[in-house]
Amino acid sequence: MRRAVAAWLAWDAGAGAFNTIVSTFVIATYYVRAVAPDPTAGATAWAWMQALAGLVIALLAVPFGALADRGRRRLLLGAGSAVAGAATLALWWVRPSPGSSPLALGLAGTATVAFELAFVAYNAMLPSLAPPERRGRLSMLGWGMGYVGGLLSMGLCLVLFLFPHPPLWGLDAAAAEPVRACAVLAGAWFLLLSWPAAVWGPESAGGRLPLGEAWRDALRRGHLRLYLLARILTIDGLTTLFAFGGIYAAAAIGLGQQGVLLFGIALNVSAGLGALAASTVEDRIGAQATAIIATLALAVFGAAILVVRNHAAFWALGLALGLFVGPAQAASRSLMAAMAPPEKRAAWFGLFSLSGRVTGFAGPAALGAVTAATGSLRLGMATIVVFLLLGAALLAALRLPAPDGGAPRGA
Repeated sequence: MRRAVAAWLAWDAGAGAFNTIVSTFVIATYYVRAVAPDPTAGATAWAWMQALAGLVIALLAVPFGALADRGRRRLLLGAGSAVAGAATLALWWVRPSPGSSPLALGLAGTATVAFELAFVAYNAMLPSLAPPERRGRLSMLGWGMGYVGGLLSMGLCLVLFLFPHPPLWGLDAAAAEPVRACAVLAGAWFLLLSWPAAVWGPESAGGRLPLGEAWRDALRRGHLRLYLLARILTIDGLTTLFAFGGIYAAAAIGLGQQGVLLFGIALNVSAGLGALAASTVEDRIGAQATAIIATLALAVFGAAILVVRNHAAFWALGLALGLFVGPAQAASRSLMAAMAPPEKRAAWFGLFSLSGRVTGFAGPAALGAVTAATGSLRLGMATIVVFLLLGAALLAALRLPAPDGGAPRGA
């Protein structure tokens, strides 16, 4: 079992490189600034690619999870991880030219879909790796390992490729080869750390839940519907925060490009430390209580950030907010693991993934609408706080079925 746990944690550490390098700091920025015809067109095209990837994930996540519940979790996790890693490696061939735009979008979209589908099988392994009283700790550790992996891989990119002038190993800066090499590092990192879980991760019992029944069975349960709605609101808020946090730091606080990058790295450090520090708390107070407290803390610190105007206060409140990002996400995963029947875990985690994608446009749309109507980015960012508060309220209203079928239990 120790080998299976180590393999499971390694997958999250590998996934951190994909999230940090491809989705956030390096490749997405490279595409918008150097590949697309202009930044506005690039941001628009990248957003549409993410929306299309989200639609594909929404259509496939639950059937994929139901298939994984038939005794194929390792195979599907391995296949999804291999496709995501290979597509990430292939981003090396994306040159700084508009002619490479279709290749960049196709590879990034493919990698995103494969990664998220592998994540369904990965999450479904959690209940088999630890008893309920230690499941929260393991979930938090996994999330923390993801931040650690992302930071280590990003640090290597900075030291090996992005900082040296002239570039090491004869890389051509004019052809953006140092940036493209980061994609190679991210793909290799993920492939190296993801395969152990595909070999030693816990397999499912091999049930025969029909694919369509995965939807009907889950959505018949009122507590699950309420939980998914709470997750939708919370993830919409977090997704919008991640997407617009750097823009807000630059536009409203006045951080320069280097300052935004350093703040992003520091925020990831804070989030990782928060997840690791909270690894024992959840097992004491429960996943539901942890999720409520963390989400409320995100709303409080998020609101405070919108009031301050100097750099020091922004940094202090931002790092405090980061401490609760990991616990909110990890506790949400633990809560789903507690609710899901053993023979249907992957299918239910398909709904878990779907709920994180299905309304991903709502947060940015609300922010954009309020900003356009008021002319204030600060007021637009306040919509994030509203999403988080609504999510916390629904989590507080959630009443989980007792393990023995007795009276419902809440936080």
